[in-house]
Order: sequence, then structure tokens, then C-alpha cells
Amino acid sequence: MKSIHLRPGRPLLGASTRSWAGLLACCAVLVALLGAAFAHQTTADWLDNAVDSPIIAWFSRHPGLALRLASPGSLMPAGVLSAAVVVSCLLAGRLNGAVLAAAAVPAAVGLNDGLLKHLVHRTYLGVLSYPSGHTAALSALAAVVTVLLLVSPGSAKAAAPRAAIAAAAWVLGCVVAVAVIGLRWHYFTDTLAGAAVGIGTVCGLALVLDLPAARRLLAVASRQRAAATAGAGAANQAPEPLT
Repeated sequence: MKSIHLRPGRPLLGASTRSWAGLLACCAVLVALLGAAFAHQTTADWLDNAVDSPIIAWFSRHPGLALRLASPGSLMPAGVLSAAVVVSCLLAGRLNGAVLAAAAVPAAVGLNDGLLKHLVHRTYLGVLSYPSGHTAALSALAAVVTVLLLVSPGSAKAAAPRAAIAAAAWVLGCVVAVAVIGLRWHYFTDTLAGAAVGIGTVCGLALVLDLPAARRLLAVASRQRAAATAGAGAANQAPEPLT
């Protein structure tokens, strides 16, 4: 069986770190401003009413559809999709990509559900709703796919398929966002903030993984694994002692 040679990987964000830091700041500002505006709110504002009402009315004519469409944003499906990205990165030898894919969804959901929902305490039908955790999870996954396939692909080959995969990930995220509105789990502005949490989390993680210290740690880890693999291979090929 052919061994997998892990490398720290190309920098995830290349030379565009300043732009991604700016995007992270924009996401943080959006979440903070909306959170301040809707803190402890229990009803929809005019914008949410305008966007949510037709969506809720449409899904009311298609019972069960919204729940099926929202399911990819749940913990298990999002985890399976993330695991598939992690495995793909490991097979390609991109250790930093695997770490990003493994950490993005748990970090986004943890920040979203563990901190922000309780901090803002906006409710929908008595349940904490701001920001949307389903939207945060799928936006984080889509942002990871975008970074890996479009920001740091390392080759101009197969650009169209990579772009199609990234676009499909974002379409799935939008479908989930619309579905949770139709289920009356979230207001429209909850999904906006959820998307900002997911995107901002990936920006922050990628910026950290591109730091020199993080790249050195990944390089050490990849060398240790290579040494361990080489040692195991040598032990397996050693001749049996004569008896």
C-alpha cells in the first residue's frame, strides 16, 4: 500500500492575507452590529418580516420539504462532509488543509451556539436564534472548500471543476439558510449573522495556520510522521532471524 506523504502545505491564503484579515473584520463587525440591534428581541423587525413571510408561506404548501433541506446543516451531516474534505486533504498530502477542514465547523458552531446565542439572547418562538448555527456550519464548510480549491489550488488545471464544487457548496449553504427560515427556526438576519460567523471563523483559522510558528509546527508533525512511517516500513521489510 502506497504511503501518504504529508507536507505542511502551501500557505492557505497566499499573499492575500491582508484582504482576508479585512474580510474577518467585516464579518466580526456585521455580527456585532446585528447582535447589538437585535439583543433580547423576541419578534421580527420589518426586514425579517419582508423576507421571511413569503418563504414561510411557500414552505407551508410543501410540508416536510424545509426539514429535509435544512438537514445538511445539522451536526452529523456537516461533520460527515467535513470529514470527507479532511480525508481528501490527507490523500493530497495537505496537512494545513486537513487541519483547517477539521477545525472549521466545530469552531464556528462552538462560537455560534456556545457564546453568541447566549450573549445576544434573541429568541424565535422562545428558542435562542441569533446567529443561525445551521447556516454557520454550512458557511464554514463552503468557505473551507473555497480556500482549498480556489484561493490556494497551486495549479491552473481543472479550474472549472474546482469552481463548480465551491459554487455547489455555497448553493447548499443558501438552501439550508432558506430552509431554516421556512421552518421558523431563524429570522433572515439570523442567517446573515450565521454566514458571517462561518466565513469569519475560516478566515481566522486560515490566518493562524499561515503564521510562521504554525507552519513550523506542521512541518515538525509531517517530518515526525514521515520518520515513523519509514521506521515501520523498514521493520516490515527486515528479514526474519535465522533459527
